[in-house]
Amino acid sequence: MTKFDVLTVGNAIVDIIARCDDAFLVHNGIIKSAMNLIDGDRAELLYSRMGPALEASGGSAGNTAAGVASLGGRAAYFGKIASDQLGDIFTHDIRAQGVHFETKPLPSAPPTARSMIFVTPDGERSMNTYLGACVELGPEDVEADVVAEAKVTYFEGYLWDPPRAKDAIRECARIAHANGREVAMTLSDSFCVHRYRAEFLDLMRSGTVDIVFANRAEALALYETEDFGLALDSIAKDCKLAAVTMSEEGSIVVRGDERVRVEATEIEDLVDTTGAGDLYAAGFLFGYTTGRSLADCGKLGSLAAGIVIEQIGPRPMISLSEAAKSAGLL
Repeated sequence: MTKFDVLTVGNAIVDIIARCDDAFLVHNGIIKSAMNLIDGDRAELLYSRMGPALEASGGSAGNTAAGVASLGGRAAYFGKIASDQLGDIFTHDIRAQGVHFETKPLPSAPPTARSMIFVTPDGERSMNTYLGACVELGPEDVEADVVAEAKVTYFEGYLWDPPRAKDAIRECARIAHANGREVAMTLSDSFCVHRYRAEFLDLMRSGTVDIVFANRAEALALYETEDFGLALDSIAKDCKLAAVTMSEEGSIVVRGDERVRVEATEIEDLVDTTGAGDLYAAGFLFGYTTGRSLADCGKLGSLAAGIVIEQIGPRPMISLSEAAKSAGLL
């Protein structure tokens, strides 16, 4: 028996979420539907211009860990915060979800990361992220025993922005593989892929990463093609397993020559797409680490993603385990 099903590693971020119209994005020079890295001054400016906002612990991999735990899985998380108010909020929230989180906080500056997320009427989210303490995540934050006891260690592509995190990820992969475990990553967003395309491909082709999560745009960006079929064939050659999401068209799970098409979960109202990919990964990895078929892994991913986009915020407000039981998936 392993101690954890999934360990996730990522940028520990508190999300500050507000609604706006497209004109606001244009006026403030915000790239729609992307994650824009900003400095402290820009963070203060955007915060001053936001309307009423909701604060919620987020960060891509943290959301995935919370989703795994909500499904009844055993989850752990590595991410760097500071000893400040937002750091306390993040720590409380992720532990309250039942996730193991013991990364040592920074005693002082830089402060805990925050992301100003602007949600437009079409449900799309435009993220403006000040990484703060996240950039201090390093190899010293790797809990070797946790990595060794996790079936899958999953990290977000966004971690390739802060340089010391790369060393932490490589150390996690070394420990995981030495203990017969697997390593997964999400490509995070197409802008992230464009920044680190060669490095991401090397992670896959070298065997550092076994499982890849991507959406259609990220997969196309990774292989610099407009041919989605070619992108799927390429990713199948470069990693053991991949799950590629396609919004309302569902997802495709790829393993060698195998292709498993999974329908999207029907929803009543698209409220906020924040966390959709994170929760898809949570559902899929929960299914994968508990021995389910690839089709059922995809269905669990679709269910979790469908639930989170019907609410504001990136972490499920209802029990995903109960929802999965109601849907006949557990």
